[in-house]
Amino acid sequence: MRQDSGSSTHSPARWSTVGLVALAVFFTALDQTVVATVLPHVMVDLRIPVSELDQASWIITGYLVGYTVVIPLAARLADAHGHAILFRLSLVLFGVASVAVALSPELPWLVGSRVVQAAGGGATIPIGLALATQAVPVHRRAIAVGIVGAAAEMGVVLGPLYGGVITEAWGWRWLFWLDVPQALIILVALTNLPKTWSRGVKVDYAGGLLLAVALTLTVVALSRRDLFDGSSAMPYALGAAAALVLVALVWLERRKEQPLLSPDFFRSRSVLATLSAKLLMGASLIIAMVTVPLMANTVLERSSLEGGLMLMRLTSTVPVGALLGGYLAYRLGHRAVSALGLAIAATGLFLMSGWLPDDGDTMLTMHLLLAGFGFGLVIAPLFVAAMDECPDDYQATAASMVTVARMVGMAMGLAALSAWGMDRFLLIAAELPSALSPDYGDLLADASITLFQDFFRVSAWLCVIGLAPVAAMGGGRRRGARE
Repeated sequence: MRQDSGSSTHSPARWSTVGLVALAVFFTALDQTVVATVLPHVMVDLRIPVSELDQASWIITGYLVGYTVVIPLAARLADAHGHAILFRLSLVLFGVASVAVALSPELPWLVGSRVVQAAGGGATIPIGLALATQAVPVHRRAIAVGIVGAAAEMGVVLGPLYGGVITEAWGWRWLFWLDVPQALIILVALTNLPKTWSRGVKVDYAGGLLLAVALTLTVVALSRRDLFDGSSAMPYALGAAAALVLVALVWLERRKEQPLLSPDFFRSRSVLATLSAKLLMGASLIIAMVTVPLMANTVLERSSLEGGLMLMRLTSTVPVGALLGGYLAYRLGHRAVSALGLAIAATGLFLMSGWLPDDGDTMLTMHLLLAGFGFGLVIAPLFVAAMDECPDDYQATAASMVTVARMVGMAMGLAALSAWGMDRFLLIAAELPSALSPDYGDLLADASITLFQDFFRVSAWLCVIGLAPVAAMGGGRRRGARE
C-alpha cells in the first residue's frame, strides 16, 4: 500500500533522516517550555496585571490544548498523504504562527497564535517518529524512536534556559522571531526526505473533528482546579460533554470503512495498556517537575536560579534514558524496559519523598538524576509498542495517540496538584497552634515539608501503578526480530 521512491531502508545513509527529524523536533519542542520562564516579561509588555494571572495562564494552557487536539488528525493526514510532505507543512505552520506570536499586540492574539503554533510544532513529533521508523530497518526502529524521543525531551529540558537567555539579551519576542530561520534551515535540509504515499487511503475528517472537540473539552476540564475540590460544576459538565462526543465518535467510527483511528488500536490489549501507562507517567512527571522548584524555593531556601538548576538535574537524564531505552527495547523488548524505567523512576521519587532541608546537595542530585533516567527509559518502548500493533498506514496516528495520552495525564496531574495539594496543606495547617505561638514558623515549615513529601510520594505511586498496564503489554521482540 505504501510506496517509497527512496533507496533501501537498510542503507546507513537513512540514519541522516533520523538525525534531521530529531533536530526539527528539538527546535519545535523548545517552544513547549520557553514561556514558563518569560511569562512575567510577557505580562509586563502586554500590560496584563497580576490580578489577571488566570487569563495569562492561557498562554500555556492554549499551547497544551493546540498540541493535544490537532496532532491526531495531522498524523492521520500524514499517514494518508505522505509523512514527508505533512512534516514540511507542519514546520511551515509552526514558523508562520511563530511570526504571529512575535507580533502579538494583546493577549487574545497571543493565545490564538500559540494554539496554532502548538498545532504545527506538536504534529512534528508523531509524524517525525513515523518518518524515523520508516527510514531504518524494522529491527532498529526502537533505536530511531529513542533518538527522536531524546531530541524532543532535550528541547523541553533546555526550553526554560533558552527562553531566559534570549529574553535577557533581546526580549521575549525574539524567542519566536528566531523560530523562522530555524524552520527554514531545517526545511532546506529536509528536501531529500524519502517520498512516501498511500493508495486508496482516506481521511476521516468528521471523526477528526469529533475527536478534536472531545479532546478540547477534556483538556480544558482537566486544567481546572475545581475539578478536584468540587467548588464548581463546570469541569464535570465539560467532562460529560466530552463523554457524549466520544460516544458519537465511536458510533461514527464503527460505520467508517477507514476510520480516523485503526480498529486494531482499540482491539489490542497491548495498545490500551500502553496508553494507560503513558497517561500515568505524564501525571507523575508533571507533579515531580512542579514540586522540585517549588520545594527548592521555599523550605530548602534556594534561589529561583538554584531551583531551576535542580529541575534541570531531573530533566537532564530524561534524554539519556530515552536513547538507552530505545536500544534496550530492541534487545530486551518493550515490556521489560518499560517496567525497568518505571521501577527506577519510582525508586528515585520515593527517595525524594524523604528530602529534608539539611540534606546534602550530592544526595539530592543523585535522587533527581535517578528519577529522570527512569522516566526517559520508558519513552521509546511505549511509542514502539503502540506503533507495532497498528498497520503501516496508521503509524503516525498511533504515535500521536501516545503523545495525547501523555498530555492528558499532565493536565490531570496539574489539576490534582493544584486542588488536592491546597486542600492537603489547609488540613495540615489547621492542626497547627495559633499563629501567635513562638513555634508557629517552624511548625508551618514542617507542614510544608510534609506536603512536598506527599507530592513526591504520590508521583512515585503513579509510577508503581503504571507497572500494572505495562505487564499487559506485548513483549515487543516479535517485530524486532524481523529484518
